[in-house]
Amino acid sequence: MIIKSFEINKINFDQNKLVLFYGKNEGFKNEATNNLIKNKDEITKYEEKEVLENINDFIESILSKSLFESEKIIIIKRVTDKILKIIDEIDSKNIEDIKIILNADNLEKKSKLRSLFEKNKNYICVPFYPDTDQTLSKLTYDFFKKKDISISPSNINLIVNKCNGDREILLNELNKIEYFSKNGKKITAENIAKLTNLIENHGISELIDNCLVKNKKKIVNILNENNFNNEDCILITRTFLNKAKKILKLSSEFQNNKNIDLTISSAKPPIFWKDKEITRQQIYKWTPENIKQLIYKLSEIELLIKKNINNSINLITDFILYQASSNTNNEI
Repeated sequence: MIIKSFEINKINFDQNKLVLFYGKNEGFKNEATNNLIKNKDEITKYEEKEVLENINDFIESILSKSLFESEKIIIIKRVTDKILKIIDEIDSKNIEDIKIILNADNLEKKSKLRSLFEKNKNYICVPFYPDTDQTLSKLTYDFFKKKDISISPSNINLIVNKCNGDREILLNELNKIEYFSKNGKKITAENIAKLTNLIENHGISELIDNCLVKNKKKIVNILNENNFNNEDCILITRTFLNKAKKILKLSSEFQNNKNIDLTISSAKPPIFWKDKEITRQQIYKWTPENIKQLIYKLSEIELLIKKNINNSINLITDFILYQASSNTNNEI
């Protein structure tokens, strides 16, 4: 049974013991999970891989129950269609007092796991789509309003722009700003820059910006100067994906109005003044059709990196250098 992400409060664990959260919005999924397990004591977390490698041990741990336990909450992360054999096993044993939350990445319509949870009335399926800048801006505005903290719209845009569409990182940084403001200090753009270590890594941000303007020489210098590790590669792809989506919107506007200054000045949320020139170059370099292809390829390379994490540096380096060499011009 499908329910919307804003209807999480409708989930009744007494009736629905199996819940599937899927989609790219990790921050929202974690927030929904925390709300669902609030005030629950017995919570156990697994990765799908460790469950599948020890199926018998996992089932035995579910069946065994302490005298002091009223119910067990089990969270299994990064699930795929492979987890279906576990669900079948649990169903066949008719296990009581066990609630299971499955957390998956994006699941296509042909996914057997997604299909099962959508069609079975005893299961709950919740898709989580990426947050828009408008959604994150509203979250930020509501947060400061609730805390009675004064902040300008431009500084709200500054915070949202720098968190690359990640709700979880945004909320972490908002809490930092709240703590800072308790001392009566004014929230300025300068203070925000000092306070936050938002997802924007300057090496990563600069790398992506130069890839989008096809400055291959600068890209090589950045790659040589920064000691990126395997974990950085996922961050690079996600930051790249978020930036590409913004350029797609601007490139489409430019294709319609044929006025680059109007495209830049009317952008929502507003483009920070120091980013306007490089954004202008990026719009010129990418047609909407080509940026759509880039977004698709970024999703593919992220999956490939996750499957080959030990080779991720080579994969992302080759990808970036290739994109910087491709012909995608949007100039008129």
